[in-house]
Amino acid sequence: MAFKIPKEEYVNRTFRLKKSLLDRMDKICDKEGISLNRLTVLCIEYALNDMEENSDTNATEKKS
Repeated sequence: MAFKIPKEEYVNRTFRLKKSLLDRMDKICDKEGISLNRLTVLCIEYALNDMEENSDTNATEKKS
């Protein structure tokens, strides 16, 4: 069997964040040795996975 590397699709977006939030995130990145992008993805995934079940948006996305 050949060695295969799966490709993930990425999309670039621009977000505006409060300076105080970005400062907190930068401190975490420095402490944990990870990129700001990685921390942002982890935070978003955590928030989306732990949304309350009674949220209309969450219920819609889980059905698709």
